[in-house]
Amino acid sequence: MEKIRVGIVNYLNTKPLLYGLGRPPISDQIILKGDYPARLVQQLLNDEIDLGLIPVAALPQIPDHHIVGNYCIGAEAEIASVALFSDVPMEEIETVYLDYQSRTSVALLKYLMKDYWGIHPEIIQATGEDYREKIKGTAAGLVIGDRALEQRKISNYIYDLGSEWRAITGLPFVFAAWISRRELPASFIEAFDKANAMGLEHIDEIVAENPFPLFDLARYYKLHLSYKLDDKKKEGLAHFLRLISLD
Repeated sequence: MEKIRVGIVNYLNTKPLLYGLGRPPISDQIILKGDYPARLVQQLLNDEIDLGLIPVAALPQIPDHHIVGNYCIGAEAEIASVALFSDVPMEEIETVYLDYQSRTSVALLKYLMKDYWGIHPEIIQATGEDYREKIKGTAAGLVIGDRALEQRKISNYIYDLGSEWRAITGLPFVFAAWISRRELPASFIEAFDKANAMGLEHIDEIVAENPFPLFDLARYYKLHLSYKLDDKKKEGLAHFLRLISLD
């Protein structure tokens, strides 16, 4: 069988899902291609990958998409690695820089600011890493991934997007899911799911292999992140997609 090209994100939060993908039997069936979330969307649209860990905010722009398997990057409440960071309280924020690596988090933040927090700062789309140096004074910034865990040590105020979503809706949030543009064989999906599940049984090993002194990764994987795409997460995902379709 021709190998399936799988687009992955090399953040710490994906390590439990990737653990099994690098091991047989699934590793013999796939080719892994890494990039940051926003770029994976374009790769899927360009037919450069067959399956990717795709930001869910992009789903309305992906024709004939299929959610593959039963795993995702999700959070029941506080996710820790997706937040708006600021030196001042929310009501004093005048400018917000948006993380160039993100799509779902950007859409969620815009919804929170407009419809829940009621703040209307100037929005600037960042294009590179230098935007984090501008998070000071009345300028805030959305930061995702490992860099957000670093930013937690720098900024005075942290507005966690997973927590805010839970407070509004009572639902968990799905940031990214495995998406394809064509139906994949059932036998492959079964093996892919088993590979995703494997890492969740080896969290202590994954933590040991990825030293990160700025944040407790065992707590991150076991408490903040939630990987099973269960019915509640599907409900939260559907609700989010309805909300962003209204903008």
